[in-house]
Amino acid sequence: MRGPSTIIYPGTFDPLTLGHLDLLERACGLFDKVILAISANTTKSGWMFSADERLAMAREVVERMDNVSVQIMDGLLVDFVRHCGARVVLRGLRAYSDFEYEFQMALTNRKLAPEIETLFMMPKEDHSYVSSSTVREVARYAGDTSLFVPPAVQRHIERKVVLSRLNAKP
Repeated sequence: MRGPSTIIYPGTFDPLTLGHLDLLERACGLFDKVILAISANTTKSGWMFSADERLAMAREVVERMDNVSVQIMDGLLVDFVRHCGARVVLRGLRAYSDFEYEFQMALTNRKLAPEIETLFMMPKEDHSYVSSSTVREVARYAGDTSLFVPPAVQRHIERKVVLSRLNAKP
């Protein structure tokens, strides 16, 4: 007999978008427990929010989702998955361009941990073009990001934009 199913949804979530939220909500219907794993460290550049800020935002977004928890992940994904007692990783694919990278990572993870599976899901079509880097770019120029992110994230973006403008003034 199999126990409760847990899936890990890893990412930088800098910031968490409506596309991320779409996948998260759909995973909630498929798995008993969903862990949103926020990467503490990354090789990506152009960070908007610290790991602690991303953790706080994500917790605010998922506060009404009974089977979701949010944790910081520092280290190899496969080690985190094992530590959580999970066997499945969720990865989102927006476009064909995402596939090559995600496929390579899934194969690497399979080599490191053959017992862990990767599940690929696509966001709804109306969110398929949205990326965190696009949201950060729009926010840097004080554009309207509310169409791309949940309201809780929008509040954090607005605060961040205001603070950066205040700090930029002589």
